[in-house]
Amino acid sequence: MTFNDIFKSSFLQNVTSISILDMGLSLLLAFGLGLFIFLIYKKTYSGVMYSSSFGVTLVALTMITTLVILAVTSNVVLSLGMVGALSIVRFRTAIKEPLDIAFLFWAIAAGIVLAAGMIPLAVFGSVFIGIILLIFANRKESVNPYIVVVHCNGHESEKKAVDYLSKETKRVVVKSKTVSKGSVELTTEVRLKDENTDFVNALSDMDGVADAVLVSYNGDYMG
Repeated sequence: MTFNDIFKSSFLQNVTSISILDMGLSLLLAFGLGLFIFLIYKKTYSGVMYSSSFGVTLVALTMITTLVILAVTSNVVLSLGMVGALSIVRFRTAIKEPLDIAFLFWAIAAGIVLAAGMIPLAVFGSVFIGIILLIFANRKESVNPYIVVVHCNGHESEKKAVDYLSKETKRVVVKSKTVSKGSVELTTEVRLKDENTDFVNALSDMDGVADAVLVSYNGDYMG
C-alpha cells in the first residue's frame, strides 16, 4: 500500500478536475465583467448616498459566482451538496435602491454564464445590458417634481396659497393635509415652469402663511 492508496479519495481526484488555465481564465474574465458592471453602476447611480462598498461587492459577487459554478459543473454530486448548503444562507442587508437589485442579479448571471463556458454570451450580453442601463437610467425627466410644504393659520390662507401655487407652477397636486387648532399643514406636489424658485419666498411672505418649504421629489411619496 502506497501513500496515495492511503489518501485515495474523491477529494484528491478532484484536484485536477479543472485545469489551472481554465481557473485563471475564468476568474480573470469574471473580474473584467465585474469591473464593467461596477463602472456601469457608478455611472448610472442616481441615489442620495453612493456606496463604494456595493460597487466592490458587484465585482466580488461575479467572481464568487464563477468560482462556485466552476466547482458545480465539474462534479454532479458536489452540485447537489452545494445547492443544499447555499439554501440555508440568509442575507439581511436592505436594498435601498430598486435598481441595485438588477445589478446584483446581473453580477450573478454574468458569473453563472461565464463559468458555464458561454463566454460570448456573457461578454456581449453584459455590454448590451450596460448600454441599455446607460441610456435609460441616466435619462432625466423634462420636468422634475418638487414637494412644497406650507404651514397656514386657516382655510382662507390655505386657499390663497394653493391659488398662488397654481399660478406660479405648471401643476399642483395635494398629497396630504394635516389640520390642528389654528394651524394647517399642506403638502403638495408641484411641477415648476422653469428653474426659478423665487415663488417660495413670496409664498412664505403671504398673510396667514407661517413658512413654506420646497423639497426635491423623486416620485416615491410616503404618506
